[in-house]
Amino acid sequence: MSHAVLPLSDKSLFKTQAYVNGKWVNARSGKTFEVTDPASNKVIGTMPEMSRDDTTTAIEAAAAAFSTFSRTTARERSRMLRKLYQLMTDNLDDLAKLITLENGKTLVEARDELVYSASHFEWFSEEACRAYGETIASSSADRRIYTIKQPIGICGLITPWNLPASMVSRKIGPAIAAGCTVILKSPGETPFTATALAELASRAGIPPGVFNVVTALQNTVEVGATLTSSPTVKKISFTGSTRVGKILMKQSADTLKKLSFELGGNAPFIVFDDADLDAAVQGAIANKFRSSGQTCVCANRIYVQRGVYNAFANALTNQVNSFKLGSGFSKDVTHGPLIHDRAISKVKEHIQDAINQGGVLLTGGHPLPNLGPNFFQPTVIRDVPNSALLAHEETFGPLAGLFPFDTEAEVLQLANDSEVGLAGYFFSKDVQRCHRVAEVLQVGMIGVNTGVVSDTALPFGGVKESGFGREGSKYGIEEYLTVKAVSLGGMGQPLVGS
Repeated sequence: MSHAVLPLSDKSLFKTQAYVNGKWVNARSGKTFEVTDPASNKVIGTMPEMSRDDTTTAIEAAAAAFSTFSRTTARERSRMLRKLYQLMTDNLDDLAKLITLENGKTLVEARDELVYSASHFEWFSEEACRAYGETIASSSADRRIYTIKQPIGICGLITPWNLPASMVSRKIGPAIAAGCTVILKSPGETPFTATALAELASRAGIPPGVFNVVTALQNTVEVGATLTSSPTVKKISFTGSTRVGKILMKQSADTLKKLSFELGGNAPFIVFDDADLDAAVQGAIANKFRSSGQTCVCANRIYVQRGVYNAFANALTNQVNSFKLGSGFSKDVTHGPLIHDRAISKVKEHIQDAINQGGVLLTGGHPLPNLGPNFFQPTVIRDVPNSALLAHEETFGPLAGLFPFDTEAEVLQLANDSEVGLAGYFFSKDVQRCHRVAEVLQVGMIGVNTGVVSDTALPFGGVKESGFGREGSKYGIEEYLTVKAVSLGGMGQPLVGS
């Protein structure tokens, strides 16, 4: 298999080793795995296939570093994160090229992700100094009660391939701000972005052992089990599927770890008759087809009220027909490939199932092997029945399924008929309806008259089987802190000499 060309200005950002205790290391076994460009299937490079023993070494390094790093001042940690933010900004072009190379998304989307990703280091550089304790009024005159917040300890972080920079910074930022040390299991499909961030972290002065990166593909399950079963690791943060989240939760039970999980979604996107139709179409385009539909907050079920159903379907189809697919490095390309052949298979399954049940194909519906092995036409299907797989499973691909509805009550029942609840969206000009629907929709995040919810200031997370805990916002650092209560006795004595 031929190799992809690395177009980086600073080639030292391209690392083909894991990062443990401030050193670039190989797996003890010497085994490696190949990482390929999804647009061409060309090999980008190799990474160490690390094992339980390698992961244990990283845990030990993080534990040793925690004894000193946990005692650094909040201001010291703030300066480290601020410098890391600046280094990411300074190296944005090279980092974007790495993301496009290993993930396939366009350079425009990669840059957008990196701006969002870097903002978490900036945000948590500020939050580091705001982990305030409290003074609490005691019920006894002779006692004084106060609380302090302390880092929870060593953290195991497991991130996905679809957002290879922002998923890392959204976990690393608050962990370091709190004074924790971490072992990051980078995604096997996109490990180079994570190790580039580790290189920048080193340049930012983050001490050895604080930020460790373990790499694996075939041994992913083994590495994950090592993190979840280790009594040294006190916290697991995972972004990925609900199925895997349940496995990790069971594995963590024996050591009663603190957990924060951002799991699968099945986002409803609702367009009411009174919506600004142009805004709704643009919102659907930005939301559904971002990263070719490969994000957990992408609309999966698009419900459109019958009064505007035909107009919306036609306008959306026209917009989708204007897309251009190809290599993310090409300036005029709007959408890149899917990550691998399994993603292609799932999109094809959902399309065929919807059509078999009466759905009408408006555009797309086929792979594009002439462009590369992982390209698939952006697809729109109308009149999808609620019994279709698309209504109940996350597609994670460029498929927009349209479902007609008549009443507000009907669509809310359909939207909430899901075991997961990560994000939801709706468009309406009626202010009372906006509040009413937002209060009833069973999701953790809602976009009202917008297809975008991601913001560093927004508490990111879901309800039901989409997980628990929040990332970003003022709540993000709390996931990495414990509250310690102190009760002082023998207080309330009269002044000496009174």
